[in-house]
Amino acid sequence: MITNFVAEFARLIATYPNEIKVESKESDDLVEIVLFANQVDVGKLIGKEGKMIGAIKTVISGCKAKDGKSYRINVEPIR
Repeated sequence: MITNFVAEFARLIATYPNEIKVESKESDDLVEIVLFANQVDVGKLIGKEGKMIGAIKTVISGCKAKDGKSYRINVEPIR
């Protein structure tokens, strides 16, 4: 659910939405979401002073109250 949200939100912002890929690694109490994007879109997704990715993290943190897991999100360029 969260990974789908992150992927769809990133596609709305990205210049190259078809290149957005999301992977998630889940452990007992932590879900790490890695958002892969075109190099041009990495800056857009992070935003000035990290404000865009911070907003995404804020929305995701609301899910912690529901399922008790912590979420970490990273944005990386496609290799």
